[in-house]
Amino acid sequence: MILDVLAIFWNIVAPVFGVILIGYFAGPPLKLESQTLSKIAYYVFVPAYVFNIVSTASVEFGLVARAVAYIVTVTLACAAVGYLIARVLGRTRDMIAAYITVAVFGNAANFGIAIIEFKLGSGAVLTATLYFVAINVTAFFVSISYINWSRSGGLSASWRVFKTPVILAIFPALFFPLTGIDLPLMVSRTTGLLADAMIPVMLVALGMFLAEVKAFKVDLDVIVVSAIRLLAAPLLAILLAAPFGIHGIEKAAGILQAGMPAAIVTAIIAMEHDIVPRFVVTALLFSTACSLATLTVLLTVI
Repeated sequence: MILDVLAIFWNIVAPVFGVILIGYFAGPPLKLESQTLSKIAYYVFVPAYVFNIVSTASVEFGLVARAVAYIVTVTLACAAVGYLIARVLGRTRDMIAAYITVAVFGNAANFGIAIIEFKLGSGAVLTATLYFVAINVTAFFVSISYINWSRSGGLSASWRVFKTPVILAIFPALFFPLTGIDLPLMVSRTTGLLADAMIPVMLVALGMFLAEVKAFKVDLDVIVVSAIRLLAAPLLAILLAAPFGIHGIEKAAGILQAGMPAAIVTAIIAMEHDIVPRFVVTALLFSTACSLATLTVLLTVI
């Protein structure tokens, strides 16, 4: 059993953290900024990756609908848990928003897709990507909606999520599987080259971002919100799989995506909207470090 756990850690978790460490140690001496890599990944590599996967997909619509409904429900349940725990602890409006943001935004792109491919094989990449898109659409909508509602009572800004690059890439991508028309070879090769860069670039950017954070303090709130992200979220994914008829690779991928540490976007949202950014960045760092252990265990038991 111990050897199995160590093998999973070494062969699946360690390679992902190895790339992060490259960014962590290479960024400062080379005077690189994580924001530059994050932006090009956000606007170019991630949309290309999603377009490449969706445009060449061949899946049964009923399964896709169930899978999306399942992971959206898991994400909403995470938001509810974050909200309720923050309220019980008597936290401020901004802290509640921070709890919700960390609870819903797992690192489903670079962490999730890479680890799922290592564990479940290339056949699970489409499902992992589908979950990634659904999680991010739901998470953006919930997080930004609550921030705007708690401050001004307005929800109009929440709809901006549908103008984000990754969402805009889905609509033209769906044209090809829905019509049965083959994707032009030139387009396929171009998006394929860009898509291949997404995971390594985002992992290196995460390492650079971690190196840029000078000091942080782990307190009760950081531990609690990290536990929601790393423990409560995959547990919810396990409990909700059966009611939605999710089994096999779809279930395993959903549980793994739910169990990812906080994503870099949590820090971006916190800084853009001024919702206790130091707390959110600390939760990002702490949950990422703790995921070395929690993901190893999760990969062992699913």
